[in-house]
Amino acid sequence: MNQENLWAPWRMAYVRELGRRTEQLGGESRAPANFIAAYWAAPERDTENLVIVRDEHGLILLNRYPYANGHLLVALGDARPTLLDYAPAQRAALWSLLERGMDLMQRAIGPQGINVGINQGSAAGAGVPEHLHAHLVPRWSADTNFITVVGQVRVIPDALEAMAAAYRRALEPAG
Repeated sequence: MNQENLWAPWRMAYVRELGRRTEQLGGESRAPANFIAAYWAAPERDTENLVIVRDEHGLILLNRYPYANGHLLVALGDARPTLLDYAPAQRAALWSLLERGMDLMQRAIGPQGINVGINQGSAAGAGVPEHLHAHLVPRWSADTNFITVVGQVRVIPDALEAMAAAYRRALEPAG
C-alpha cells in the first residue's frame, strides 16, 4: 500500500491542550472545558479564538476542528445544555444567529449546500454538552471522496486563519 501524508498542523494544538489539561488534573482524562463560555467571557480575544461575529446574545465562530472547510459554530453566550432550557426569546436569538451565519457562509465561501445541526447531549455527540451550540457545515457536490471512505480522514484544504479572514471580509460593507 502506498501511503501519502496528510498534513493537519492545527490538530497538534488540540492534542497538546488535551495533554496539558490531563496533566493539570493529575493524570485524569476528562473532556475539554467549556471553551464556548470562555470565548464569550473574553471578547478581547475574538480574533485569536476565531470568533467571526459577536452580538449581545451570542457568537458565530470558526470551528477549530472542522468537518469541512469553513465549518461554523453558533452559540448563545448563556450556557444551557438543551434547546428547551432556553426561553423562547433566547431560542429566537439563536435562530437569528444561525440565519446570520448561513448568510455569511453563502457570501464568504459560496457552498452549494449547508448542513445545519445540533448535537444535544453527550450521547448525541455533543463535544460541549453543557453549552448547546449549532453547527453550520458548508457542502459542495462530491465534497466527500475516496479518502474519507477508504482512509477515514477528512481533508481540510485551507488554513483556519485564511478561512477566518474570508469570513471577516464578507462582513465588510461593499465599497
